[in-house]
Amino acid sequence: MSLQPYRQVLALPGVRMAMLLFFFTRLPMTATGITLTLHVVSDLGRGYGQAGLVGTATMLGSAIGAPVVGRMIDRYGLRAVTSVCGLTSAAFWLATPHLPYAALLVTALPAGALVLPASSIARQVLTALVPPESRRSAYSLDSILLETSFMVGPSAGIALSTQLSSTVALSGIGVCFALGTLALCWFNPPIRHEGETVTAERPPMREWLSPRLVGALLVASGALFCLMGTELATLAALRATGEVGWTGVVIAVMCVASAVGGIVHGAVRKSLSQARLMVLLTVLVIPVGLATGLPWWLLALALVPTNLACAPTLASTAEEVTGLAPPRVRGEAMGLLDAATRLGMAAGSPVVGFVIDHTGPGWGFAAAGLFGLGFAAVAFGLRRRSARVPAVAPL
Repeated sequence: MSLQPYRQVLALPGVRMAMLLFFFTRLPMTATGITLTLHVVSDLGRGYGQAGLVGTATMLGSAIGAPVVGRMIDRYGLRAVTSVCGLTSAAFWLATPHLPYAALLVTALPAGALVLPASSIARQVLTALVPPESRRSAYSLDSILLETSFMVGPSAGIALSTQLSSTVALSGIGVCFALGTLALCWFNPPIRHEGETVTAERPPMREWLSPRLVGALLVASGALFCLMGTELATLAALRATGEVGWTGVVIAVMCVASAVGGIVHGAVRKSLSQARLMVLLTVLVIPVGLATGLPWWLLALALVPTNLACAPTLASTAEEVTGLAPPRVRGEAMGLLDAATRLGMAAGSPVVGFVIDHTGPGWGFAAAGLFGLGFAAVAFGLRRRSARVPAVAPL
């Protein structure tokens, strides 16, 4: 294994700046969930269920709005759409500490629909800056930076909320959204490769939303379903043994394992396919349930194998969608990918939580893996169907 592919990617013009820009742009997004929960529970005096309703409304809004925002980027360009979404996000998070619960619940859905789509924009920009033969390494590096932001963002949100106040933490998120928007508008990175041919008219969705592309989106949903369910089962397992204080360390171990897997995925000459990576991610989480009841460090070690496939699965999914979507509608395709991941996240917690409530955390790991494997099976069926259907020449 050599790190030369990463050196080649980082040597390309504009890539280093783009990576740094999107790392800081996504930091406040990773802190929103836990910070909002602490605010609703602590400052507004509501329960965790009511806090979850606000989070679900925000996530549902972003799942609905992501394809629309992506389509607007295809049509109007990055700077115009980023300005509207970024300023809306900044205004919402600056106002959140001062809103009563009912108003917060009502505004969460539209605010989520207009959230700054940093992840989908990052993939578009990398596709524009990096040639096709180096994109796997670029997407892997992006996944590694995303894992790093998930290690930093939530911890910063918790620290600000507990040491100062949730008002300071939420206002800080709003300021970060505003600064990120200004930086994106200032640099205005390209969203299409200079060598790509872009048609004047947008092709109809039925022409490019193929069964294979739908299968790739299902893999994204299944992967996030599995990951969210795994995190919830991990928390439940640590609570059952009275070791909740070690949750942050266990999550950090999971993130590091994912980053290591991403490094290997982007560095090797030929990696596993998206389908095989997804199967590994889901199958390896099922036996983790046998580690429940053991000390926290044994549980962390048991979670390493499945998390080694986390970043590679997400990177290969972005690569698959990029390769299947025409350049003219790539923003909308990336928006659909964003929506698929958010729907998987939204479904993973309640489904696996229901299993944990009725059977225990051990079966929670099994549920996360088996449901994710179900997504993979449907995606595999769509892929085979796409291979049997003869190609039709565009009109």
